Amino acid sequence: MDSVSNSSAVMVLEHVTYRWPKASQATIDIPELIVKSGEHLFIKGPSGCGKSTLLSLLTGINVATSGQVTVLNQSLNQLSGSERDRFRADHIGYIFQQFNLLPYLSVLDNVMLPCQFSLLRRTNVAGQAKQKAKALLERLHLPQELLHKPVTELSIGQQQRVAAARALIGEPSIIIADEPTSALDFDTRTLFIELLLEEADRVGSTLVFVSHDPTLEPMFKRSVYLPELNKAGGKHESDR
Repeated sequence: MDSVSNSSAVMVLEHVTYRWPKASQATIDIPELIVKSGEHLFIKGPSGCGKSTLLSLLTGINVATSGQVTVLNQSLNQLSGSERDRFRADHIGYIFQQFNLLPYLSVLDNVMLPCQFSLLRRTNVAGQAKQKAKALLERLHLPQELLHKPVTELSIGQQQRVAAARALIGEPSIIIADEPTSALDFDTRTLFIELLLEEADRVGSTLVFVSHDPTLEPMFKRSVYLPELNKAGGKHESDR
């Protein structure tokens, strides 16, 4: 049983299983996982233990085969695909491992993108998307002269800061980070996580950070070892 109280929970998984189509066994079998409001949670585990699949369930990209996934008091199982897309755009900032920046857009335009897709996040920036984007990038230590350049001209570390600013703009309730530091050296990685934690705290966002790198764990207040939590066990071709 998870030690976190349900009353302050922003994410609750109850008896959740997920099996990929045509798979012979489940990739995810989690009796319970609770993430509380404002928490910094580190989810660790080796490649293939179900980390990506778990994130797809927490964000509504996929729907549990059985059990309940509740995010911000909303059961994701009960929403249609388009409703889940809208919910994710409004409430979840996602930092992808490969960043998923649009190469033909400038740094600023990439950061402001979520405000085009989400009325809630657009409302939260109160007509100041460009100013908010610039302020985020400044706090994430991105040089001002890069703001109007295509993201393809940036280093990996700089692109990562752009991806973080894009996830943070509009103050989403939840930030999901999927192995975003895997391409960085140790010093750059540590600085990035410190900045990310600081920004999440500043706006009161809950942060779920997934990594196979155990050296990052001490930076987080709580950690979960997914192979212990996930009763499905084993490695699966459809997951890292």
